[in-house]
Amino acid sequence: MPDQPHQFSKLAEELVGDLRGVPFEEPRRQVKRKSQPLSGLIEELMVKYQVGRPSAEQTIRDHWVELVGAANAGYSHAVRIDKAQLLILVSHSVVRSELLHHRAEILQRIRQLPGCEGVKSVNLRPA
Repeated sequence: MPDQPHQFSKLAEELVGDLRGVPFEEPRRQVKRKSQPLSGLIEELMVKYQVGRPSAEQTIRDHWVELVGAANAGYSHAVRIDKAQLLILVSHSVVRSELLHHRAEILQRIRQLPGCEGVKSVNLRPA
């Protein structure tokens, strides 16, 4: 005996609804998905958004002064990692040119941090 009731096509549901006088209010292009257990979805979202787990972005922020130096850290900050590229916002043009000059060294230091091995490049933008 199956657990789930038989799924009829939308056309069959519309015909039965017309016969009974019940309007069919479901959009025609709506796709119904099977129900999933909530615990599995919550765990999947927690992994995706790094809830309760150390993230690479937070590790970089915690070590930012050591990565770029105290003088440069006051005028810049790491924002996010998107497609293995670290976005850094810089509020001073001199600091931006300094970070551009030392980009390879900064990237090498970032890759040595735990969980940050996947960072492939650094993108500097004005804040």
